[in-house]
Amino acid sequence: MKKNHFLLRVVVLILSLLISFNGAAVLAHSAVGEQPLSKIAIHKAVLALRDSASIKASPLVLGLNVWIILGGLWWNLRMMNPQMMIGLGIFTSKIQVMSLLLTNANYSSADYAKTGKASLKFQLINQRADFSFALFGGGLSNPKLVAVSNSITFVNPKAPLYPRLAQGKSWNEMTVTWTSGYNIDEAVPFVEWGSKGHHKTRSPAGTLTFHRNSMCGAPARTVGWRHPGFIHTSFLKDLWPNTEYTYTIGHLLSNGSSVWGKTYSFRSSPYPGQDSLQRVVIFGDMGKAERDGSNEYSNYQPGSLNTTDQLINDLKNIDIVFHIGDITYANGYISQWDQFTAQVEPIASTVPYMIASGNHERDWPGTGSFYGGTDSGGECGVLAETMFYVPAENRAKFWYSTDYGMFRFCIADSEHDWREGTEQYRFIEHCLASVDRKKQPWLIFSAHRVLGYSSDKYYGLGGSFEEPMGRESLQKLWQKYKVDIAFYGHVHNYERSCPIYQNTCVNSEKSHYSGTVNGTIHVVVGGGGAHLSEYSPVNTTWSLYKDYDWGFVKLTAFNHSSLFFEYKKSRDGKVYDSFTISRDYRDVLACVHDGCEPSTLFF
Repeated sequence: MKKNHFLLRVVVLILSLLISFNGAAVLAHSAVGEQPLSKIAIHKAVLALRDSASIKASPLVLGLNVWIILGGLWWNLRMMNPQMMIGLGIFTSKIQVMSLLLTNANYSSADYAKTGKASLKFQLINQRADFSFALFGGGLSNPKLVAVSNSITFVNPKAPLYPRLAQGKSWNEMTVTWTSGYNIDEAVPFVEWGSKGHHKTRSPAGTLTFHRNSMCGAPARTVGWRHPGFIHTSFLKDLWPNTEYTYTIGHLLSNGSSVWGKTYSFRSSPYPGQDSLQRVVIFGDMGKAERDGSNEYSNYQPGSLNTTDQLINDLKNIDIVFHIGDITYANGYISQWDQFTAQVEPIASTVPYMIASGNHERDWPGTGSFYGGTDSGGECGVLAETMFYVPAENRAKFWYSTDYGMFRFCIADSEHDWREGTEQYRFIEHCLASVDRKKQPWLIFSAHRVLGYSSDKYYGLGGSFEEPMGRESLQKLWQKYKVDIAFYGHVHNYERSCPIYQNTCVNSEKSHYSGTVNGTIHVVVGGGGAHLSEYSPVNTTWSLYKDYDWGFVKLTAFNHSSLFFEYKKSRDGKVYDSFTISRDYRDVLACVHDGCEPSTLFF
């Protein structure tokens, strides 16, 4: 009886995390953009073990040491005599809620229908626990647990993993954040680092975590909850500009030995105003996907891996990345943050990976978010604030500025009020006003929601082609301080406007801009990977280029007077839209409508 009660707990937990399929069409018929894990009728889960069904997972131990663990391993799963119409999922043997992988047993092998046997391969990442597999059927509406496999484990489930870099609060500081299973009471986290060929130093790291009661609602507080592990951040200070460094994350155990992660390298930021080649990638709304073919996310973030892989392939030509909101689309299923950090690890461990807050990170009723939606799934910003570092004065208020050579980036938080008179409005104006354009000519504004211009179908219904109340307060700041380009996500496509002010194009050029900065170019670049958004049928006069596809933007500053803009598709990495900006400092100083500082004349 106790065994059956235990297994019933298992099935309820499995099905709170994983989607059971009666074929690939199940997901295809789910609502586009809806979190797949929310489709399961958990309350109907039943125990239906069958002697004729079994699962065997191998190997029993993944990885011989931490070096192999870091990347995860591919391994074989063999199922014998499963019942027809059965899906497969993964859960932790410690009965902690998580969502991992899933697929169809009945579509896994051409001989399945004849032999009742199938063999599948999955890629697992280390998430600080042992794993088992579950075979289940009945579909989403009546899930039934049919069989449970043996457990498998990692050599060191607590190993330090998934480092992600971010700019610190000063230009010569880099932060390293990673995840492990070590609490500060059992091991001291550190980073050993130094420039190539020179003496290495160790910098301590702080440790954060959070608990179920830090979540604001379901599913993050209920079926989606899983302990996130321990998040460590170290600050590498007083870096030389534009210099290559190596670093290794580690933990000092109480017995004096150390547990090490992999060794990585990064290039430090150029100093503000440094004249060098500087390359920036910007996109939003990427999410995650599975490399092993399991299809949980085939209709949710279908372009995610394409974007990830294009950035990895071009990583030697990228200096810093901005992911401007809607990071994982975990929507309250906590374990998926591990999966996302594992997916972007080749990028984030090498170049600063700067994020912005979106509705799927922050929004929850009654928690201070500007919108009253439930898109965060109860996370209410806690995961984003903890899993990634940003140089904000208050990380619960996700606005910040950062300098990278000739660039100044002002990152707004569209999930908090930005209107005139608010704390964030004052921050935005200070960020724009305080930059020395002689040193840093390229001034970039960014937010998740479209506070500028977009031909999105939803925005078109309102007639304003923007987030409600979006640009009314901010456009005079963009104009006054001569913002070059404003970037947004949220709308899952690509669109570029003309240089514009108050709904009017101020420049007739389309591919090359020079001279006075008399309007801001607005770019929607929310096609990082999530399901695509439709355009309004209304043809707007200010829209120069649209693309209903996944992609990202790359900015290249060659010097203080030349900037190159490229929009690339994620599926092939080719350039589909581009323009150049050429100008001198005097062009920034020139007076334009609503963009001229008051002066005093002396006679």
